[in-house]
Amino acid sequence: MDLLSREYPPHVYGGAGVHVTELARQLRPLVDLRVQCFGGPRAELGVLGHPVPAGLTDANPAVQALGIAPAMARAAEGADVVHSHTWYANLAGHLAKLMHGVPHVVTAHSLEPLRPWKADQLGGGYAVSSFCERTALLGADRVIAVSGAMRDDLLRCHPELAPDRVVVVHNGIDTDDFAPDSDTSDLARLGVHTDRPTVVCVARLTRQKGLFHLLRAAPHLAPGTQLVMCVSVPDTPELAARFDREADEAAEAGVDLVHVERPLDRRRLRQLLSHADVFACPSVYEPMGIVNLEAMACGTPVVATAVGGIPEVVTDGETGLLVPLAPALDGGGEPAAPETFAKDFAARINELLADPARARAMGRAGRRRAVERFSWAAVARQVHDVYRSVL
Repeated sequence: MDLLSREYPPHVYGGAGVHVTELARQLRPLVDLRVQCFGGPRAELGVLGHPVPAGLTDANPAVQALGIAPAMARAAEGADVVHSHTWYANLAGHLAKLMHGVPHVVTAHSLEPLRPWKADQLGGGYAVSSFCERTALLGADRVIAVSGAMRDDLLRCHPELAPDRVVVVHNGIDTDDFAPDSDTSDLARLGVHTDRPTVVCVARLTRQKGLFHLLRAAPHLAPGTQLVMCVSVPDTPELAARFDREADEAAEAGVDLVHVERPLDRRRLRQLLSHADVFACPSVYEPMGIVNLEAMACGTPVVATAVGGIPEVVTDGETGLLVPLAPALDGGGEPAAPETFAKDFAARINELLADPARARAMGRAGRRRAVERFSWAAVARQVHDVYRSVL
């Protein structure tokens, strides 16, 4: 079978890329697997990288994806099942289904109708990405949602989908790779101090992650708190400039803010998560949120927004605290009262910082939950069952 994805090592920048990487590793003992991805040739056996076609190197990313789709579909000849991830590869999966008469499985990691801010990044390409996603979803033999909330969103946004074609398989976590780590050797290099209460946030710089709300909450954190924001891969230069400006303003206002501007390898990320007192996830849209699982697996309590699939990962009062978000009526997912949301978010963080024993107990409970409920081996077995159901 063929796994189709934009992201695959060494080019992984988001949760979908982590998902595909780990799923491929666990599927190989179960199926004869070929991975197709964007980018140049890969040295890894059984992995085929597709470059952007000549003449499209300066095109809109959505047009580039359209250019790669036929090559991916052609290369899928001989597969019994094709399985695509994110809109970038969805059209390739749909074309492969039509060309070769094979079942197409789609994993929905997010939904374009619920991410209107992507128009800032893609311009007119947002209409193209929405077309690719919708076409593939409606034509797919099975759609895998990464959470129950994601399944609800799929059926609400695309009522033509038959409910029995949409199944839930949660994202997973490598609990051997992500585990409490006593090493601190890399933290000083990142500018992180280990002698003060520390709140950590790790996210791509995109509006859905709610990072500006966390900056707004920062002045309300308990005095002496260090806020570490590992924020990288901005959707647009304008978004990067805004974050830099507002981060500087927060620092000038007295916030102890450390901005890590590059993605971290797993060793550094594991150290950062392990030595945080609280992990913060202020997302306004999050179908699942692998990073919350990563923090939990490292034994760190999570304070997160109660949106999307997050409540299926973070058990309120047991593995962390959830912050309600009352959205504005414009459908963009942003809070109707941003200042209130920011203060509420800070208050939940302060609640755990003020009670270290409770926070440590939540961290231990989060580690247990990650190990017992969200292993990648279990995810792969469920996905394999989906493949068998469409053959």
